[in-house]
Amino acid sequence: MLLVALGWQMYDLTGSAWDLGLVGLAQFVPALLLALPAGHGVDRHDRRRVLAAVIALQVAVAAALAVASGAGWMGRGGLLAVSVALGALRAWQMPASQALLPQLVSADRLPQALALSATALQGAIIGGPALGGALYALAGTATHGAALVYAVSAAAFALSLAAVLRLAPRPVAGLREPMSLATLAAGLRFIGQRPVLLGAVSLDLFAVLLGGATALLPIFARDILLTGPWGLGLLRAAPAAGALAMSLALARWPVQRRSGAWLLGAVAVYGVTMVVFGLSGSLWLSMAALAASGAADMVSVVIRQSLVQLATPDAMRGRVSAVNSVFIGASNQLGEFESGATAALFGPVASVVVGGLGTLAVVLAWARLFPALAGYDRLVHAADDEGDRV
Repeated sequence: MLLVALGWQMYDLTGSAWDLGLVGLAQFVPALLLALPAGHGVDRHDRRRVLAAVIALQVAVAAALAVASGAGWMGRGGLLAVSVALGALRAWQMPASQALLPQLVSADRLPQALALSATALQGAIIGGPALGGALYALAGTATHGAALVYAVSAAAFALSLAAVLRLAPRPVAGLREPMSLATLAAGLRFIGQRPVLLGAVSLDLFAVLLGGATALLPIFARDILLTGPWGLGLLRAAPAAGALAMSLALARWPVQRRSGAWLLGAVAVYGVTMVVFGLSGSLWLSMAALAASGAADMVSVVIRQSLVQLATPDAMRGRVSAVNSVFIGASNQLGEFESGATAALFGPVASVVVGGLGTLAVVLAWARLFPALAGYDRLVHAADDEGDRV
């Protein structure tokens, strides 16, 4: 909900595709700079407390946005500053939440647990954008609409905080060394020494970096599909709807064989759906393409996250998850900047279509550059990548 309001409010204020791209860049830079220190901190402290602290700060950010927007104080600079704060918080939230889950379930159930966790998340993502767009439109004015969405978002963050605080403490036994270059870089070394992991996380980085269209959805909603905030909410919710359906299927029927081929195939389907979305002039076809992109992305996410978590010792999960979050953040936030910049130069349709074709090219290149990933078979629990094991 908050991101829908943030994007629409920025476009209402400036009408600029470049500024929409800057929102993504403003989130990415602090997330990149803080990722390795955050991973080190997550491996030293109770992950539940770290996650609770981050969510509490998000309550404060959303409440401040609601007050400032309602009073008419929020401008372009303020929205970019908030984006920086959200990026900094994400640097801590992603490794904390990713490293916490394997402490809650056994290794053999982790792929299904990841799929069920994704089901809950995608269900919220479906309702959030749709409700956020509806509230924004029903409030009557852009100022009141943004303030209302931010206030409801603050309440939702507060509910999330209460849920996290109900978990039992999860102290970490392992990392006690002070922060140093060696401890900060441990996650990078771990992934870099394992071709399957490196191929999987870098595939997502370059594919979504090129093929993402999230930052341009306000432009497509208003200028190409000729709809309003409610249409933007539907477009934002469509990928999550597809992802939700796929996550339910994966929870019931997890990928068990030919995992590498499934991963590459899912990313290829994602690229095709982006081409279809870019060329579409129909709201319903655009929603269908985005839903299919969400389903394909969910296959990629579950396989990739299972590979990373099963391969990583618990004492290193914070640092490895931090590196993984950098790749995810680069593909999402930096991808939003790339989309905004190319759309400003060549137009939104060309930006999305060329990006989708670039994703297909990345899949073909990665199949040749990382044959161990292309031939990877079973998701199993081990500490190396010999044969079909990780």
